[in-house]
Amino acid sequence: MVATSSPALLRRWIGLNLRQLREEAGKERSEVMQRLGLSRAQVGHLETAERLPSKPVLEILLDFYGKPDRLPDFLRIVEAARKGKNWWDKLSGAVPSWFDLFLGLEAGATEVFSFDAYVVPGLLQTPAYAEAVIRADPELTDEQVQQRVELRLGRQNILDRTEEPVRLWAIIDESVLHRPRGNTEVMAEQLDHLIKLGERPRIDLQILPLNAGAHLAQSGGFQILKFPGEMTGDPGIVYLEGLVEGRYYEKPDEVALYERAMTRLRVQAANQEDSQAMLRRAAQEVHK
Repeated sequence: MVATSSPALLRRWIGLNLRQLREEAGKERSEVMQRLGLSRAQVGHLETAERLPSKPVLEILLDFYGKPDRLPDFLRIVEAARKGKNWWDKLSGAVPSWFDLFLGLEAGATEVFSFDAYVVPGLLQTPAYAEAVIRADPELTDEQVQQRVELRLGRQNILDRTEEPVRLWAIIDESVLHRPRGNTEVMAEQLDHLIKLGERPRIDLQILPLNAGAHLAQSGGFQILKFPGEMTGDPGIVYLEGLVEGRYYEKPDEVALYERAMTRLRVQAANQEDSQAMLRRAAQEVHK
C-alpha cells in the first residue's frame, strides 16, 4: 500500500488488516474489547477505520495478535491517512457528505465496473453533457452547477493517471444514446467522445441493446470498485446512487451478486466492435 493512495483507501487498508490479523490470531471482538477497555462499537470503528488507531492502541493490538513487527507499517499508513488531502476538498460545497467516501474509494480503485441505464457514466461524460445532466436539478445555482461539473471532470483523472490508470469496464443501455441531454451539439460531442474512449486499451465500452431482454440490473445502474493487490481479502465495494444518499454493499456475498449481474450484462451486451458501430450510427443520426 503506497502512501500516495487516497485517505479513504488507506483507512480501508487499516481496518481490513486489523480485522484480518484478529481473525488469524483466533481472537474474538469481545477479547479485544476487554484488552482495550472499549465498547463493541468502538472496536468496530477501529476495524472499519472510522476511527484511526493511536500508537498505544496499535502497540497493544499488534502485540495481542502476535504481530508486533507490523507496527512500523501501520504507523506509516495511519499517519498518511491522517495527513492525506483530497483534490475535491476545495469543492466541499459540491460534495454531499455521503458522496465523499465514494470519491475517496474511486480515486484509489484499480478497476471499475459500471452499468448505467439512464445517463452516460460520469467518468465518460464531456463537460457540456455533464452540465446538462446536472442542470436537471432546478434548485442548483450556477455556481453549484459549475462546481459539480468541475468535480465530475476531476474524477476522470483516474483514467489518465501516470501510475496505474484505472481499468474500466462500462456498459451503457442503448436508450442512453438516444435520450437528449442538452442540445444537438452536446449529444453529438458526447457520442463522438464515447467513440474515442472506446478505442482506448484500458476502457472496455459495451452497449446493451434495446432488444437484449430482461437482465439482472433492471432496477438501475451500479458500480463495482476493486482495489490494489495490497488489499488482500478485500472483495471490493458496490455503490448505488440515489437522490438523497449513496448505498454501499461490501459483504462478499453482496459484491458477488453484483459481479454475477455484471458478468451476465457483458454477455448480453454487444461486443466492443458492434458497440462501436452502434455508437457511430447514433452519432450519425445526431449529426444529420
